[in-house]
Amino acid sequence: MITLVLADCPAGLRGLLTRWLIEISPGVFVGNPSARIREVLWEEVRTFRGRGRAVLTYSADTEQGFAFATHEHRWRPVDHEGLTLIHRPSDRPVPAPRNGTTTAGGPTAGGPAAGRGSPAGDGSASGWSKASKRRRFGAR
Repeated sequence: MITLVLADCPAGLRGLLTRWLIEISPGVFVGNPSARIREVLWEEVRTFRGRGRAVLTYSADTEQGFAFATHEHRWRPVDHEGLTLIHRPSDRPVPAPRNGTTTAGGPTAGGPAAGRGSPAGDGSASGWSKASKRRRFGAR
């Protein structure tokens, strides 16, 4: 079983794929071709995709039961202890470290772990609010 998702690809490519797969939604194709046909279709997608991008998932004999491939996509598959996960790059800039944290992001002696409550570590807050205690532990 395979699922192929196309974004911003030419209509001719979509027509080519409908010979082997069913288009269940615009740009989303499913089917059950052989591994050889799957590889041929994937090569056609990579060749004729225009300026679009594509994601292919297919059944495989892995821990997860499937495998996938991406082409011209910002999200990248990465292997993590035998599992394939997707790395999604952040669009946000990385914030500068705040006072009280080290460059690795952990607390220092004057940081949030020093005092209970407030991020300044001055002990001005006394822990959880009454509302958050009720949500967490229920009304008593």
